[in-house]
Amino acid sequence: MRTTFHLKTLAVAIATLSVASMTNAAGLDRSGQDVTAFFQDGTYAEAVYTYIDADVSGYDSANDVPTNNTYVRGEKTGDIAESYDFFRYGVKADINDTFSVGILYDEPFGASAEYTGDSNFVAQNDRDATITAISGGAIGPNSPLGVNSFAQAQGTVNALQGILANGGTLTPQQQGALTALAPAVAITQAEFDTAGDNTKVEVRSESVTALLGMKFGQNKNFQVYGGPVAQRIQADTALRGTAYGPATGYTSHMGPDTDYGYIAGIAYSKPEIALKAALTYRSEIDHDAKTFESYPAAPILSAGALPANQSGTIEVTTPKSVNFDFQTGINPTTLATAKVRWVPWSDFVLTPPLYNAVSKSSGRYGDDGLNLVEYDDDQWQVELGLAKRVAPALAISGTVGWDSGAGDPTTSLGPVEGYYSVGLGAKYNVTENWAVSAGGKYLWFGDAKGQLPTGKLVGDFQDNDGYIAGLKLSYQAK
Repeated sequence: MRTTFHLKTLAVAIATLSVASMTNAAGLDRSGQDVTAFFQDGTYAEAVYTYIDADVSGYDSANDVPTNNTYVRGEKTGDIAESYDFFRYGVKADINDTFSVGILYDEPFGASAEYTGDSNFVAQNDRDATITAISGGAIGPNSPLGVNSFAQAQGTVNALQGILANGGTLTPQQQGALTALAPAVAITQAEFDTAGDNTKVEVRSESVTALLGMKFGQNKNFQVYGGPVAQRIQADTALRGTAYGPATGYTSHMGPDTDYGYIAGIAYSKPEIALKAALTYRSEIDHDAKTFESYPAAPILSAGALPANQSGTIEVTTPKSVNFDFQTGINPTTLATAKVRWVPWSDFVLTPPLYNAVSKSSGRYGDDGLNLVEYDDDQWQVELGLAKRVAPALAISGTVGWDSGAGDPTTSLGPVEGYYSVGLGAKYNVTENWAVSAGGKYLWFGDAKGQLPTGKLVGDFQDNDGYIAGLKLSYQAK
C-alpha cells in the first residue's frame, strides 16, 4: 500500500530550512541565488533578512621584499571580516494550473573586508623603516649600496633623473643605482602618503529575476521555467601597506553598472509524497563599468609611460551557476531536503586597466599582465536538512553543509577556503496564511593563505569561524 503525505500536513515545515541556508564563502558568492520561492504552491510571497558575522584573522608576512615570495610569520592581522546583511524577496502566483509567474530579488555577490591595527596591510609613516624592509636591507643601515636612508635614496634618484631630464647620459653604475632605488623610493613615498589608511574591499550587487513557468505531463508533474535577470554591481578597493609592495596606495572605484542575463530550469513534483526537485541554470552576466584608479607608483614603475590616476572602463563577468534543489516527505510530518550548488569561480577575473598596465610594463608577468582578483578552483556546495512538524503550527529544522571554497592560496581580500556548517531553524504559522521563520547557522572556515596576484604569500589565516542569523516573513494561499 502506497504511503501518501498530503502536502498540507507538511506545509508548516517547508521553507524553514532556507532562512539562513546557502550563504556562501567561496569567491564573491553570498545569497546562493535561491529560487525555491517559485516552487511553493498557490500564491506565495516571502521577505528574508540575513545577517552574517564572521571572524577571519591570521598573521601577515614579516617578509616585505616584493620580489621574494617566501612566507615568514609576522604580526597578527586582527579580524578583517566586516559583518554585513542583505535581503531577499520573492513573489509567485499561478495564472492557472499550467502557467505560473514570479519575481525574485536578492543580493548574489559581495565582499566586505578591512585590515586594521599594526599589520603590514596598513600604511605606516616611517619612511626609513619602510624602505629598509622592502629593499631587504639593501637600503638602510649597513647598506651595500651606501644608501642609508630614504632621504639619501630620494636625493640620489632626483639627481640621476635630473641628469636624464637635461639630456645627459648615465654611466652603467648610475643606471644600475637608478633602477634599484627609484621603485623603492616610489613605493615608500606611496606608503607614506597614505599613512594610517587600511586595506579594504567592498563589493555590492543586486539582482531581479522574472520567471515564467509552464507545467506539463499527464498530472502536471513537470515544469519548465525561465526568464530574464537584471543585475547591478559596484566595487571599491584600497590596497595599503608594505604587503602590497609596488601596489601600496592603489585605489579603485568601479561605479554601479546594470546588465542582463537569463535563468532556465526544469522541475519535477509528486505532491502525494511532498517530493520536489529542480535543476536551475543561471547565465554569466557581462558588465562594462566605469572605473577610476589611482596607482601612486605607476609613473616610476612604468618609466613615465603610465599616469598615477586614470579613468576608464572595466569589463567584469559574474559567473554562471547551477543549483539543484530537492525535497521529499519521509513521513506525514517530516521533510528531508538537499541543495547542491556549483559556481565556476576559476573562470572569474577582475582586471582593472591601470593595475594591469603597470604589471605589463614591468615585463615580469607576460603579455597578459596581472589580474587584481582571480581564483584557482570552482565552488561546490552541499547542504542537507530535515524539518519536523512538532505541533499543528510549529516546525523545527536542522542542516549540515559543506562548501569547497575556491582554492588555497586565495586572494588576500578574502582569505577563506570554504567551510563546514550546522544550522537550526523554526517556523511558526501565525495564521492559516501567514508564517514567521527564524534560523541560525554556525560555520567553521577552512584555513587559507593570502596571496597577491604576483604569487607572493602575504598572510596565513587559520581557525576562523562565523555565524549567520536569518528571519523570514511569508504568506501562502493555496
